[in-house]
Formats: sequence, C-alpha cells, structure tokens
Amino acid sequence: MINDYLLRLAMELKATGYSFTTVTPATHARVNSRLKNAWARNATDIFGWSRPFKEGIITPKLFEAMRKADVLDTYGAGWISRVRASTLRGQLFLHSAYPTTASDAIFFGPDTYRFANAIAQCLSGDVCVRRAVDIGCGAGPGAVVVALERPQAAVFAVDINDMALRYTAVNARLAGTTRVVAQHSDLLDGVDGDFDLIIANPPYLLDAQERTYRHGGGSFGEGLSLAIAGLAKTRLAPGGTLLLYTGTAITAGTDRFIASVAQIFDDSLLEWHYQELDPDVFGEELDEPAYAETDRIAAVLLTARRARS
Repeated sequence: MINDYLLRLAMELKATGYSFTTVTPATHARVNSRLKNAWARNATDIFGWSRPFKEGIITPKLFEAMRKADVLDTYGAGWISRVRASTLRGQLFLHSAYPTTASDAIFFGPDTYRFANAIAQCLSGDVCVRRAVDIGCGAGPGAVVVALERPQAAVFAVDINDMALRYTAVNARLAGTTRVVAQHSDLLDGVDGDFDLIIANPPYLLDAQERTYRHGGGSFGEGLSLAIAGLAKTRLAPGGTLLLYTGTAITAGTDRFIASVAQIFDDSLLEWHYQELDPDVFGEELDEPAYAETDRIAAVLLTARRARS
C-alpha cells in the first residue's frame, strides 16, 4: 500500500520546514490569477499553490524526489506537480494538486481543518477509544488526528477511492502513526466489528460530473451523509460516538438534512446533537442548476452517542 517514493518525497519536503494552509478553490483561483503568480518562486508555490516552476527553484534533491515519485508533468518551459501538500495540526499531508478535476482526486481544504478541530475537541476529554474508523478518509487527516490523540487505538481509514488509500497510507506513516489501517470499503462493507468512534467528512455537494470527492448523492447532496448517520445505529459500540462533519443546503430557511436525521434516530438509543459551524460555504455552487432554489450551503456537525447499556 505504501508508495516508498511518494513517502520519501513527503519526508524530503517536511524536512525543509514546509508549511501551507489550504484555502477554498475560489480563493485559490483568485490568488493564482495575479500576474506575479504565473510561475512558482519557491516550494510553497509549487506544492501549496500548484504553480508551474522552472529549473533551479527547488534543490536538485527535492526535484529528484519528485521525479522518482512520478508526480511531475511538463508545463511549457518547466514542470508542474500532480501532488499538493498541506499542513494541519503540525503534520504534513499530501493530496491532489489544484485544480481537483480528476474523478479520483483527493480534496483537502477549509472543511478539513474544521473537521480535524472537531475531532480533537471531541477527544479532549476522557473518551475511551479502542477501535475507530474514518469513513471516506480521503488523504487521511481524520484518521491521523485520531491516531495521534489515541495512540493505542486501532484506527481504520476506509474509502472507495484507491488513490485516497495510497495517500492515507503515506500520510499516516509520515505522521508516525503505526496503527492506521487503510482499507478499501464502501461505507463499512467488509469491515467487521463495532467502533467506539466513527468519524466522517463525506462529500456533500451535488456534482454534475459525480466526482467521488464531491458528489454526495440524494436530492441535494445529503445521501452519503444520511447513510453514514444510519450506520451509527448498528455499528457503534455501547458508549460509542459518531462525529459527522458535512454540509446541508438551506432552502427557504429550511434545513431538510436535520429533519432526515431526526427520522433516522427517532427510534434508536442514540443521543444526538446538531450544530451549524459555518452558515455559508461553497457559495459558488449556488450558480449551478441543482441549487437553483437554495439560499445557502451550511457546514454542520452531527454528534451522536450510543448509550452504554
């Protein structure tokens, strides 16, 4: 599962002290459109802003690591990287370069930071975690945060995207977390047992191209999120917690996602809490036909806990 050359590239980049906070695609496009940003001037421009670069911008050692990892594409008189690197909570994560247009692209952005912070907040107290799973792990930040906060826990990182599993394996090794298992799974198919912690930051948009990292399905992108919420009823161990970070379309002031969640948990032994974290995310999506009647898209956090008996 581990791509040794990709891991060596990540280690080489991390050793330089590299740091980059990933912004929204809309902000990224605006910043990159400035004339002075047409070509990279340093490693941050190459691996963070996904700008093309010419010879001599990075050290020969780092360039050779990119070549061996097979992440270079030619671009005019220079090259451009197919991988991107972001830092989060002191760790470095490789993921797909901007723009994430490929069907198997691995997205990383502001949602990822909010998701990671929510996990850390959840685990800041005396929460026992023996087995945990990150559903739709992407580049693996959720799984890695859990593994760092609970080093003795067995942490599963599952995804239907094999590219995501390769990135997760590299990023987990880079963070020094040895108990993260990257496994191919559709939701939790083929993954046995109950979990003390289920976390997920699934796709929650309606994407016309139905790209894996964006398309949530359902009537307004909620399909996958509701399926994960349903798993809490059957796969949480006694006392276990679901932490679901997702988005919801608000139409005429109504959040239909919370109504659907209430129906799922109506006859269960779960206590749940729902919080709107950001009232307005991915505003550019409102131009799409699928959101013609939508007022806004909000980022929300659903927490559900199973009774101990």
